[in-house]
Amino acid sequence: MAENKNFLLKSAMAYAIPLGTFWCGKYIFFMLSASSSFFFGVYWLLTATVPIITYYQTWRYRQDIVGGTISFFHAWQFGVLLYFFAALIVSLVHYVFYQYIAPPELLADSLQQVVEFLQKSDADQQMTDSVESMQMNPIRMAIQGILNNVFYGIFLSLPAAWAVSWKKS
Repeated sequence: MAENKNFLLKSAMAYAIPLGTFWCGKYIFFMLSASSSFFFGVYWLLTATVPIITYYQTWRYRQDIVGGTISFFHAWQFGVLLYFFAALIVSLVHYVFYQYIAPPELLADSLQQVVEFLQKSDADQQMTDSVESMQMNPIRMAIQGILNNVFYGIFLSLPAAWAVSWKKS
């Protein structure tokens, strides 16, 4: 019996709204972590719950939309799309933070720290030069955040897809 994937994209968008909203709230704790390590701890605690939330949302998708059974690949596709659409939502918060809230020297200082680390670690000179020539701006940081979240989603969706598609024998 073939799976019905007609609602995959639409469902991933709908299920990503609460996840993206959660990430926005989580990012507020990241912004506050500069003032207190307590907020940094809360941020990482919330970050650790993201795979559990995506598992639950994939499970709900299987139960509510697909009809109780789902293949590994279908569940994995849903998970990756879930991360992608949630990343689009939180990228707005990233942009606002880097454009209006973060101190102007934050991006330059962060880039300088990476260059110093590469120089101390005896990295290839070409790599160090290319990092030095980078010009970070808020829109690039927001796009980088989207790419990072999708990359994490590719891997973090694997165990969730396996668990949701696993059939007891």
